[in-house]
Amino acid sequence: MTSFIIGRLMSAVPVLLVVSLVVFGLIHVSPGDPAAIIAGDLATPEEVRRIREKLGLDEPFLVQYTRWLGRIAAGDLGTSIFSNLKVATLIGQRVGPTMALAGTTLAWVLIFSVPLGILAAVRARSWVDRSVMALSVFGFSVPSFVVGYLLMYGLAVKLAWFPVQGYEPLSAGIGPFLMHLALPSVTLGLVYTALIARMTRSSLLDVLAKDYMRTATAKGIAPRRVLFVHALKNAAVPIVTTIGMGVALLIGGVVITETVFGIPGLGRLTVDAILRRDYPVIQGVLLFFSFSYVAVNLLVDLIYLAVDPRIRY
Repeated sequence: MTSFIIGRLMSAVPVLLVVSLVVFGLIHVSPGDPAAIIAGDLATPEEVRRIREKLGLDEPFLVQYTRWLGRIAAGDLGTSIFSNLKVATLIGQRVGPTMALAGTTLAWVLIFSVPLGILAAVRARSWVDRSVMALSVFGFSVPSFVVGYLLMYGLAVKLAWFPVQGYEPLSAGIGPFLMHLALPSVTLGLVYTALIARMTRSSLLDVLAKDYMRTATAKGIAPRRVLFVHALKNAAVPIVTTIGMGVALLIGGVVITETVFGIPGLGRLTVDAILRRDYPVIQGVLLFFSFSYVAVNLLVDLIYLAVDPRIRY
């Protein structure tokens, strides 16, 4: 087990290197000049040039990338061009709301999506199955920001059941904390619910059609035990894979959802940094997201071993 974890961590290093190169390259070829933004509209070309030299933006791409990579290896994500704060400090200040939103979303999605998929598989081709699949199609089809604005208008503006925007930490009380996260969490988790419910249904239907499942039923084993002990366990690997892959949806959806609902998390920090062309912040946040996704994939691999001991790497 230890050698497996070490091997997986070592294999993540090339992935993060490629991600860092792609992120660094895309940001530097994108239009916009942070030096010009800092200098202002009335600045002369000479003033802009001096700012570029001070920030090191006039140096060749490989020189800038190598220097940045060296700081990353030393644990330094750099300093924000605009706030002069360490990028690690900015991430630390904003990671709480993002983790709260992602954690809350993941919790309710797993509570509802897996049972919905099981119910759809057990009641295949019934009105229950069709309803769950219709929900899945809706979740995949409607963009998250549209869902967010609809929920905000209907439940927050018209009915005043929830706050329109903002965030309250858990220290302010469980009630305000959940009330502020309710609408963003539903907005972020709808497509995730659709994805997991469909995969659960598909995987479970495939297992239920196997010969050994019919044999278990013919032996007189209780239907509930057949479903939850035999069928669901054998169908778990694709479901766990989908849950792990869905974290990418959460990471991408956080940026949009936090912007719509005014949540001061990493997604909002990323948008603000992009608008300002704050290269160090953009690079640091994207690298943090990439590392989080790699860590989730490692966790999924470990869950594979617990779910199906036959799997060996």
